[in-house]
Amino acid sequence: MTLYSDPSRTEATASAADTADEGLRRTLGVGRRRFLSTCTAVAAGAVAAPVFGAGPALAQDADRGNPHEPGRGGQILVPAHKRGIILYTVRDATGRDPLATDLPSGFREVFKQLARHGYRQVEFAGYRQHANAPGGANLESVEGAKLLRSWLDEYGLRAQGNHGFIPPSWPLTTADLDTFKKHLEIANILGMDHMGTGGDPTGSSYRADWDVAADKWNAMGEIARREGIKLYTHNHDSAYGFLLDGGPLDAQGRPTRSSGIRKLEYFLQVTDPKLVWLEMDVFWAHVAQYKFHTYTAHDGSSRKDVFDPAGLVVRNKKRYPLFHAKDGVVSTTNGMGYDMVPFGTGVIDYTTFFSRVGQPNYHNPMVEDDNSPSATDPAQSLREAKISYDNMAALRKRR
Repeated sequence: MTLYSDPSRTEATASAADTADEGLRRTLGVGRRRFLSTCTAVAAGAVAAPVFGAGPALAQDADRGNPHEPGRGGQILVPAHKRGIILYTVRDATGRDPLATDLPSGFREVFKQLARHGYRQVEFAGYRQHANAPGGANLESVEGAKLLRSWLDEYGLRAQGNHGFIPPSWPLTTADLDTFKKHLEIANILGMDHMGTGGDPTGSSYRADWDVAADKWNAMGEIARREGIKLYTHNHDSAYGFLLDGGPLDAQGRPTRSSGIRKLEYFLQVTDPKLVWLEMDVFWAHVAQYKFHTYTAHDGSSRKDVFDPAGLVVRNKKRYPLFHAKDGVVSTTNGMGYDMVPFGTGVIDYTTFFSRVGQPNYHNPMVEDDNSPSATDPAQSLREAKISYDNMAALRKRR
């Protein structure tokens, strides 16, 4: 397996395990009081890594500025033309019957409302809507893509990606290859620079399986590249767990211990940076920081390594063209460390995150909140989309 990059941990990183908390605080530029107060809140009832963010008061932090005064404060962290949303956040609105409600419904009306909120980019999560909406239920076709593109253009929106079809088989079957190429054609009609999936390359913890996944993604990335599309994988917390790559073997002959490299770090090493890109879901990356902070080394010793989401992006500058900007409040009961909330109303320190990763005209942050749709409040998802937009627009670099 070819190694394309080397973002591996250094000896200094490993030797800093005993002072990880203080080192992390300094790296983030977070004050000791705020760092300790947040860590105390998360640690209640669980042994976990420090929260990579700020305390609950962050939602009222003056550095975020006034959403209705976009010129206030310091340097804008997310330029207006880069503020986006994945349509999964408002999936109830695209999926509801326009004949049964006065609320925006179907892609066209939702695009109109999102543009009114201020959004300039969208990421698709498939191409289905309610059957009574203009264009019908399924727009996953060349004709459907042309219709969607006309609505995007009408409301000044740009499509930046899609969580769509990635062939499950490897090697690719003829049918899967044809479907994959159809989705690339749709992406080009919609004007996307990127096309991807909502799932990890593999759910395995073993290096051999990640090697297979890398071969698959390199091959698909080459096909996409020929069509002018950057192929990306969207990742959840488990992808940041530690790779099992050494130590004693289990009954099936598989390794049981880790070198300390995280699964997705290895994937970055063995995929071609000209063919494979990633979309960091910042919420799930923080969940991974909460969950995966200790590993058993090849020699059987227990070692600590606190995950730094922004640091991973900085070490792989051009591999992360997209983010999911999803916020959370501290939870000590759900096993994840956080509960999802609308962007800007939680404790994840996006001011620090966006300041550290830099390149504001390269990255494309897409607001996401899995829980915005409500069975009892049909207007909630679009209302919270507006809240999230205003909070993203208000982000300013600290002076």
